[in-house]
Amino acid sequence: MPPELVSPAVRTRAAKTGAADRTKARARAVRHRTLLVYGSRLAVLALVLGLWEWFARTGVIDPFNFSMPSKIWDQIKQWTLHGTAQGPLGEQIWYTLYEALFGWIIGVVAGVVLGIALGRVRFLADVFGPYVKVLNALPRIVLAPIFLIWFGLGPASKVASAVVLVFFPVFFNAFQGAREVDRNLVANARILGASNRRVTFQVVIPAATSWIFTSLHVSFGFALIGAIVGEYIGATKGIGLLVSASQGTFNAAGVYAAMVILAVVALVAEGLLTFLEKRLFRWKPAQPGTNR
Repeated sequence: MPPELVSPAVRTRAAKTGAADRTKARARAVRHRTLLVYGSRLAVLALVLGLWEWFARTGVIDPFNFSMPSKIWDQIKQWTLHGTAQGPLGEQIWYTLYEALFGWIIGVVAGVVLGIALGRVRFLADVFGPYVKVLNALPRIVLAPIFLIWFGLGPASKVASAVVLVFFPVFFNAFQGAREVDRNLVANARILGASNRRVTFQVVIPAATSWIFTSLHVSFGFALIGAIVGEYIGATKGIGLLVSASQGTFNAAGVYAAMVILAVVALVAEGLLTFLEKRLFRWKPAQPGTNR
């Protein structure tokens, strides 16, 4: 039938059907790519673990120094079923997670507040900017022994180590986010009679939120590092103490097992942060090459 003889209703149904087919095709392509990505990740992991196990069993690498995946798995099972020398494995994980989470919260709050304040008030930035740069240049990991002397073997010293590692990436992102706010938005808010306080809370902070969330992904890993380093130097519980005890007995499988447990904790935390970010930023357009 010639196109000019087709009724508008038929053409509309055909257009809707074509759009629905294209949507389904895109959804299938997204699912296919997702499966391909996850399958490739599992294949790479299986290849690395398989080569590691094979090299250790054939003597290419020394299993005493490098251990092997099967021994690492046996160590994790032993800790899970029978506990560690310091107590149940779940207690060690929770102890480290508590220290990291507490330090992360303090570091994030301090970094956001000071970053927004210095980003909004140029006088404060001019006064405190050099001090912040000097403190950021210090190797913050070496502060862990000082915190141990100050606060003892308890969680306070590990929380302090986590705070100093978390603070600076969050601070600089919040500071830059406050400086990068569209000046037209600020000017329009002032024209409408908004005070400095309302401009900060209703314009600057929402605009800087994406900058702040970007730093949260990295900063939680830093919080875990701070807690682990503090426990490694001196503690009564925690994953860092498992690493230290395993190293002291030349138990390479124990060191790697503690690292695997820490990696799982970090991945779970990263997943939760990513989920929260997607829930809060549904309005943002998807970045090229990502699926939202």
